[in-house]
Amino acid sequence: MALVALHKEIEFGVGDVVRVHQKIVESGKTRVAIFEGMVIKIRGEQQEKSFTVRRIGAQKVGIEQIFPLVSPTIEKIEVKRHGLEGVRHAKLYYTRDKSKREIERIYSRATRKNKVATAPKKTAKKTSK
Repeated sequence: MALVALHKEIEFGVGDVVRVHQKIVESGKTRVAIFEGMVIKIRGEQQEKSFTVRRIGAQKVGIEQIFPLVSPTIEKIEVKRHGLEGVRHAKLYYTRDKSKREIERIYSRATRKNKVATAPKKTAKKTSK
C-alpha cells in the first residue's frame, strides 16, 4: 500500500488535490488536457505504479480517472493542496459517498497536524533554590 508517489521530483500522496497535465493526440494535433481532483488511491510498485484521481463534474457526478505514473503522456503533475497528513487510510473510497463538508475534515486534520508540528516547543524553566 503506497501512500506517496514520485513523478519527476514532484511528490504527492493520497488525499492531495493535484492537477494532472496529460498530452492528447487527436488527428495529428496534440493538446494538453488538465484533470484536477483528489488522489484517492495509489497502487503498484516501482515501474507499475498508478494513481486514481477523482473530481466532481457537471450535474454533481463523480468522475474518476486512473493514470499510470510512468507514462509519456503525463507532462507534469501540480500539487494544489496537501492533505496527506490528515489521511487515516491508504485508499479513500469512503469519500465517494461523502459531502464536500465531510471531505474538508481531511484537510482540517492536515492543517491541524502541521500547526502542531511547526509550533515552537516551550522549554520548562528551572527554578534554583
